[in-house]
Amino acid sequence: MFGSKVQNALSASRSLFISQSARSQSTKTVTLIAGDGIGPEIAASVQKIFSAAEVPIDWDPVDVAPVRYPDGRMGIPKEVIDSVNRNKVGLKGPLMTPIGKGFRSLNLELRKTFNLYANVRPCRSIEGYKTLYDNVDVVTVRENTEGEYSGIEHEIIEGVVQSIKLITETASTRVAEYAFNYAKQHGRKKVTAVHKANIMRMSDGLFLQCCREAAGRHPEIIFEERYLDTVCLNMVQDPGKYDVLVMPNLYGDILSDLCAGLIGGLGLTPSGNIGEGGAIFEAVHGTAPDIAGEDKANPTALLLSSVMMLHHLDMSPKANLIHKAALETIAEGTTLTGDLGGSAKCSEFTNAIIRRIEEKL
Repeated sequence: MFGSKVQNALSASRSLFISQSARSQSTKTVTLIAGDGIGPEIAASVQKIFSAAEVPIDWDPVDVAPVRYPDGRMGIPKEVIDSVNRNKVGLKGPLMTPIGKGFRSLNLELRKTFNLYANVRPCRSIEGYKTLYDNVDVVTVRENTEGEYSGIEHEIIEGVVQSIKLITETASTRVAEYAFNYAKQHGRKKVTAVHKANIMRMSDGLFLQCCREAAGRHPEIIFEERYLDTVCLNMVQDPGKYDVLVMPNLYGDILSDLCAGLIGGLGLTPSGNIGEGGAIFEAVHGTAPDIAGEDKANPTALLLSSVMMLHHLDMSPKANLIHKAALETIAEGTTLTGDLGGSAKCSEFTNAIIRRIEEKL
């Protein structure tokens, strides 16, 4: 029998998919966090492309420059919290976390503040952009709120620090259920639980048990269990072995970046953070301060994340229009930014996508 907390986790996970399919086609307001470094440039690119595609989105831009709380801790401004609470959906560029005592990752704080418990990253080969791997098509679902990233650390004695890995039945059940629901909604056949329960028998053991129980509720989806190190080895040998991967926080951070590398890097990889308090879609690459303001940035990751956002908002026709135009532009290969092997400016790449959109409208 499930406890009430686990039952609530199941209900919350299932309700996400119900609410997504029930959304109307009316204009939506979306919180826009442009971010730091190249963030404003790639955010402007997405806005321009959305305008050309006539997407019914109103933007609510906010600044997440850290503010000092009464307890002395630095964190995100109240205006950002109010905006996301109001709109329930956000699009975010890369954020820089200042290095120094009192600062914490703003990305981590956003996830915790809005309980964005599932990080979802589809990694799919892009036609026309050649890498060492062909036909990659894998989705990582990462538990986003606990694990080693809970920030529970203390110094036992001088020179000895202990970091506590937090795994709960509620969070594990919630993300496992999300992974199986995602697989069913997107026509996926298999979910793989990634773990190290042979070493961390209690923490990863609990996560794995929750995945097994979720698999029992979704018998139409193939379920398998694999060790993290085995998955990393197999992934670089044959990524076609995997479909949807679900895993605790730290493993997901590592493995999702590995998968991004198979298709060309973080500059081509979309990402979404889904939870009970809303959803924030983001570019997960760095702020690239060395090229900020020089019109050299590649907006693809943020643009593909915005495509995920449109599917989430039940605006799939607009999502498909933009997605196809972006992939065709990359496949053509004549208007690529420097990181993709070309010499085009961000604005030129953006305009090339817009021309394709206008041809299709």
